Amino acid sequence: MQKISIENKQIVAENVQRQGAPPARGDRRSSVRLIAAAKGCARRSSAWARRSVVREFWEWARCKQVSLPSVKQMAESMAVLRTGTSDAVNLESQADAPIFVLATGWRAGSTLLQRILITDSRLLLWGEPFGDLALPSRIAEMVGHISELYLLKERFIQDNLTSAAMATSWIATLYPPGHDFRLALRSLFDQWLGEPARQRGFARWGLKEVRLGATEASLLHWLYPHAKFVILSRHPYDCYRSLADSGWNHVYYQRPQVRVDSAAGFARHWNRLAAGWSELAAGFPCLHIKYEDLINGTVDFRKLESWLGIVIRENVALDVFVGRTAVRQSLSWHERLIISKEAGPGMKALGYSR
Repeated sequence: MQKISIENKQIVAENVQRQGAPPARGDRRSSVRLIAAAKGCARRSSAWARRSVVREFWEWARCKQVSLPSVKQMAESMAVLRTGTSDAVNLESQADAPIFVLATGWRAGSTLLQRILITDSRLLLWGEPFGDLALPSRIAEMVGHISELYLLKERFIQDNLTSAAMATSWIATLYPPGHDFRLALRSLFDQWLGEPARQRGFARWGLKEVRLGATEASLLHWLYPHAKFVILSRHPYDCYRSLADSGWNHVYYQRPQVRVDSAAGFARHWNRLAAGWSELAAGFPCLHIKYEDLINGTVDFRKLESWLGIVIRENVALDVFVGRTAVRQSLSWHERLIISKEAGPGMKALGYSR
């Protein structure tokens, strides 16, 4: 406001000095309109900022908390379902080794890493298929509670159970073997993601997602023992700034129940994914990459390609500028406050400052 006024005074003085007369009426009217417009803009900006603060704190108070079974619960359920050795034989005989790129939410660089990895022409990485439905998360939630079922082991059919014996037995709760359930779930992903890739001439397949964490990774590793997991993270401040500046009208963790359209909603999602990786047992086949290292050129792609068993030509993807959505240079104080509170554990786990 003050700057605009000073500039206008300078314009008037220059006119007087140059013409030896006061500015014309039209010039005065233009100056008045300019000042009025600047004042109106300032008032609207101030009002928008107040509404933003109120809205973010209101959304923080009413934000839904997503809760999935822990990695430990998943392990307990898998142990219950692991009956006999036939499941291990059937799965290990198929050395299918998909690659799962799992990012800590949106705007973490997952698409960039996806493009880098598929520079190996043998690999197809699907991009968030039916992502809003969170199918792997829903399946993981179901599997994670299997160990809580009453007398589950007694309900699995026994190999020596005959038709005659069943006619005179209590078979109201008679279940197929647990390893068949495991094979059925694997068949879902095979037919949904694996077979379409093979039909198109790709020897390897995989998936990149921004909604899946350690719980879902445990499920996928249970189904595919040879799978490899690349975990990608980015500072939540930068992720949120990019996402919020993009407009994010249609961002869901799980449609239609959980929409992500606030600092609190984003931070809770980011934290769930980031903090969960510490729950995995030592030796879990995963590799963590930071987006900051990716764009700074400090990622060892030779190590990555050797571990994944592919050939990476990173320059092909890195030399192409795809797009940018962040407009602001930094977040507002209330956005930083909310994110630091909600995503604090995940930030600490992955080595990000608050």
